[in-house]
Amino acid sequence: MKLDVSVYRWACVGGLLLLAAASASAQAAARAEKLTPAEARVEMKLEAARANPLDLYAFLHRMPKGADLHVHLSGAVYAETFIQDSAEDSLCIDIATHAFEKPRASSTSLAPACADGQVPASSALQDQHLYDALVDAFSMRSFVPATGNSGHDHFFDSFDKFDGDALNPSHLGEWVDEIASRAAAQNEQYLELMHTPNFEHTVALSKSVAWNDDFAKLRDDLLAHGLRDDVAVARGEIDGAEKNRRQIEHCGQTGAAPACHVEIRFLYQVLRGFPKEQVFAQTLLGFETASADPLVVGINFVMPEDGYISMRDYDLHMRMVGFFHALYPKVHISLHAGELAPGLVPYEGLCCHIREAIDIGHAERIGHGVDVMYENRPYDLLGEMAAKHVMVEINLTSNDVILGITGKNHPLPIYRRYNVPVALSTDDEGVSRIDLTHEYVRAVETYGLHYADLKQMARTGMEHDFLPGESLWRAPDAFGDPVAACAHDGLGAEKPSAKCASFLDHSDKARAQWELERRFRAFESAP
Repeated sequence: MKLDVSVYRWACVGGLLLLAAASASAQAAARAEKLTPAEARVEMKLEAARANPLDLYAFLHRMPKGADLHVHLSGAVYAETFIQDSAEDSLCIDIATHAFEKPRASSTSLAPACADGQVPASSALQDQHLYDALVDAFSMRSFVPATGNSGHDHFFDSFDKFDGDALNPSHLGEWVDEIASRAAAQNEQYLELMHTPNFEHTVALSKSVAWNDDFAKLRDDLLAHGLRDDVAVARGEIDGAEKNRRQIEHCGQTGAAPACHVEIRFLYQVLRGFPKEQVFAQTLLGFETASADPLVVGINFVMPEDGYISMRDYDLHMRMVGFFHALYPKVHISLHAGELAPGLVPYEGLCCHIREAIDIGHAERIGHGVDVMYENRPYDLLGEMAAKHVMVEINLTSNDVILGITGKNHPLPIYRRYNVPVALSTDDEGVSRIDLTHEYVRAVETYGLHYADLKQMARTGMEHDFLPGESLWRAPDAFGDPVAACAHDGLGAEKPSAKCASFLDHSDKARAQWELERRFRAFESAP
């Protein structure tokens, strides 16, 4: 008997669909078996919300998210804030570049004035077209790529317009408050803000002290010429910002703002796109500052990774970090590495930044890590990252607008498949015009993540924060068994046992993790 080909073909397709449906059902059943009844109820709510992005945002906005570990302080502030601050500071706006400028001394007036081609920043508050142009210049709002102006270029060029020395640094505490308030509204509890305090004197020292390939000798020379004096400047700026934001939020007083419950630490941000003498001196200052100030929990290297100096000196920079790590082993290290894509640099430029950051720079966390599959022996690298518990700070929107990497071309699913710890973060939420909830929505919609996946990511962020103390969990990145002191307590209980409470009292990290579990309990029990 002759079988009709079309019937056979549809029978095969139908069989494949049935197999796929059966596989999906089996996977769903397996997930359900691992969920507590409370988690299963939340998973059902997530499934209902998944059908509409607005419902999904509202659902995920309430979900506890733990930490945002990859946040550039200046890049997290929205453009509207900078415009208001520029008016208060009596700055000028260059009409051609839409950049802030300080007024200059005038030969015809006692008061400084805006130069030709500039207008007072306050005029933007009365000129909607200028106001809109500034918002667009300071962010990715309304941006459309064009020849000679890519998303990458517009993104990084925006910092030159608002992130110079024009704005008064007294606003720093206000900016931290803005970021903390946005985090509190989304049920975040911890932030590590990357920031570069003023290091003008360090730059001068780097130019006066001759370069020496002997890092130990070079460090001694810089310290002998007074570099350690700059630690007080950095500490004053950071500690003052945190003190100011807590005053703004009325922390410890009646009517304290919800942002008071957002714990904040800082990462000293080293600018790697400058001469090696300056990078070395600033890195030394970063390690010294982190050693002296409890609010500064680590260091990071920033500026475009594809920049000429960043690419040329990458190996040298990693050797610098490795050298200082040996001298300051308690200072934590998170490094931007692999924020690259084919075409942005030659393929050979994709070979090894992540591996060098880990093996030479001793990075405990990797920022971005987008080009991992283009590195030499990528599967070996993934295995190493999983074995060493090196976490990747995932920035989906940033990777899209800067690198054009999204969907299946993003390595997030591969990292998860190889058990590399990952957590979602924002990078520069002000420039990107996003918040952390937006990144959770994007992850769910793009990769079909479930509640258990999101909960694991939130826990992973708290596991890999740089707060001092032991982890709440018995084994790294294994969130099933707490340490013995808390093994018989309900996770996140309002009143832990005496033994568990004593353990929590001696660990900032575990205490923050316990708070995350308390928030999960509340979220999962809500109607």
